[in-house]
Amino acid sequence: MMFKSKFSKIIACTMVISLLVTGFVFAESSPKYVFYLIGDGMGAAQRQITELYKQTEKECPAAKLSMNTFPIAGLITTYSSDTLVTDSAAAGTALACGYKTNNGMISQRPDGTNVTSLLEQAQQKGLATGVISTTRITHATPAVFYSHHPSRDAENEIAEQLVTANVDFIAGGGFRHFVPQSGEFGKSKREDDRNLFAEMEEQGYVTFLGADNDAFDRYQPQPGDKAIALFTNSHIPYEIDRMNDVDTNIPSLEDMTEKAIDLLSYDEDGFFLMVEGGRIDHACHINDLAGNIHDTFAFDEAVQCAYEFYQKHPEDTLIVVVADHETGGIGLGYSTNYFLKLDELLDVKVSAEDVLNGIYEANGDREAFLSYIEENCGLDNLTDVELAELNKAMDIVDKGMREDIPVQKYGPSYYNPPAVATNHIISERTNVFWTTYAHSGVPVPISAIGVNAELFGGFKDNTDMAWSLAKAMDLELTGEGEVYEHDYGQDLAGK
Repeated sequence: MMFKSKFSKIIACTMVISLLVTGFVFAESSPKYVFYLIGDGMGAAQRQITELYKQTEKECPAAKLSMNTFPIAGLITTYSSDTLVTDSAAAGTALACGYKTNNGMISQRPDGTNVTSLLEQAQQKGLATGVISTTRITHATPAVFYSHHPSRDAENEIAEQLVTANVDFIAGGGFRHFVPQSGEFGKSKREDDRNLFAEMEEQGYVTFLGADNDAFDRYQPQPGDKAIALFTNSHIPYEIDRMNDVDTNIPSLEDMTEKAIDLLSYDEDGFFLMVEGGRIDHACHINDLAGNIHDTFAFDEAVQCAYEFYQKHPEDTLIVVVADHETGGIGLGYSTNYFLKLDELLDVKVSAEDVLNGIYEANGDREAFLSYIEENCGLDNLTDVELAELNKAMDIVDKGMREDIPVQKYGPSYYNPPAVATNHIISERTNVFWTTYAHSGVPVPISAIGVNAELFGGFKDNTDMAWSLAKAMDLELTGEGEVYEHDYGQDLAGK
């Protein structure tokens, strides 16, 4: 009996130590601080190749992404109500509100019923709230946390809803939907002369409009502050452009996250902060491998920022990292190869969409374009086959044939064929293959650490993320005042 007693104690101690080491600790209370980090378009391949690139760049085989070290991991399905391949509005609604909806709808069910988001419920509980994105702040993923609308494209109206949403910290891009047509703010997308920034200043917001990182960096939040910082007319620059542009004065996603923590931490009740790495998705739409990697890495630095906060408050913090869907259908392997050559990416210095996409079309100078990609994309030794492919792409531009080319070759017409052809040469050299210029329907990874993190492991649906967070935070997701039962039995029948 004594042997059994000692053995039981040893087993019990071993289990406790194991739980502490892995972070898999069952908490009896809800977390005070919650980070919900969403990598838009960030599938398993995006996370994996970014980690491999980090190991290559740092010449350290043991280098890891912060989000890939969390003890709780799983996969989620991403389909929407009306299609297997979701868009960000439907996927975001599932992640924020716990309900399936049709593509294009913002925090509404297919019948138009509004559904309450986690952020709105956190506000009702008394928590401070924040929304950060590298896209326009009125884009689909950030919008689902504070807005309700049948169309994600109604960004002016979504901006108006943000004015009254009482979110404590807001940072990202897209001030074109907040400033009037008349004025010194540059191109506006509004159809009226409302100055939503001025309206938020009247509500007491500290405001930052335009690319002035110095002022944002100097800002020291005070108790009771609310702040909105929109740095660009449209999206925040791709990270690869931001970090290589010596004249840029736009903060990184990590910088925005740090400032949000500084402000939100003053609330004694705690906070709920959503951070989106939105341009991961954009890079993958145009099949820009290097652009995707650098934005995924920038997103992970924001995750690391949250993790460092967690290390100071491990008994009060929950971090959940997830994606809304995968974009691009990346395959880590090409043709008959069994290896990747990530050193091919080390000399790529520009994004495809924001920079390379307009280089050839601007002047039609073939030699200048080839010289540019040699200097900025590492393509200094083009093979005859690669050169022929680039010339074919430039022929399409010269002859005005863009609309006649199948979309499978170069993607939508707003992508420039020479830019897409350059992307594909870089990818093929790396031994990476793309299946689409859109989203794919594959499950995407999740990872979590902290208080009640055990709720997020396993194979789940995207709606489960919202319901698990609601359970972890002791919140009640609702739709227009009525509490809905979560339909765990919903499946792909008829989709």
